[in-house]
Amino acid sequence: MITLHHLNQSRSKRIIWLLEELGVEYRVVPYLRDKATFLAPPELKSIHPLGKSPVIEIDGRVMAESGAITEYLIERYAPQQLAPAKDSDEYIDYLQWLHFAESSGMLPLLLKLFIGMESAQTEFLEKYANGEAAKVLGYVDAQLAGKQYLVAGKLTGADIMMSFIAEAVYMSGMQEHFPNIKAYLAHLSTLPGYQKANQTEAELSA
Repeated sequence: MITLHHLNQSRSKRIIWLLEELGVEYRVVPYLRDKATFLAPPELKSIHPLGKSPVIEIDGRVMAESGAITEYLIERYAPQQLAPAKDSDEYIDYLQWLHFAESSGMLPLLLKLFIGMESAQTEFLEKYANGEAAKVLGYVDAQLAGKQYLVAGKLTGADIMMSFIAEAVYMSGMQEHFPNIKAYLAHLSTLPGYQKANQTEAELSA
């Protein structure tokens, strides 16, 4: 059985969705953020030295980083279901999107979310975040034109990873500027695995 150490309001929700799509047996150990600092509780450091989430335990090993977890679990349990064939052109696109979600696409959105907090007083960062977010999201929006999924016309790990980006667009109030991302998230929201992940997240955060 796979154990997922899940932190509320984190990228860990994507791993719940992935596990649902894979249909594997798993259990979730929940952790709640400190309401004052929004930081993860110190207990997570007993699982992984960085005290971050998601973290999974599988076959006696501990694995961190959502992108690595997603790639590993898909390769192990459902390479034909949730990824294009490795010898296809689509596989290159798949890998790019899988890692875009944690690299180029993530920083400007996180900056925008944190700048929105009362304690943030950084005009330079705000200008940088706005410019980079517009560039990155414009690219994503253009790539989603006429598509329900990013790659191969079906749900893949790339969509599961990119769901956090789409949700961040919604949370920051930018979705009206990016209609294809808005439609993409609306479609993902109809998928049973995504709905189950949201339900589980809500129950664990209560």
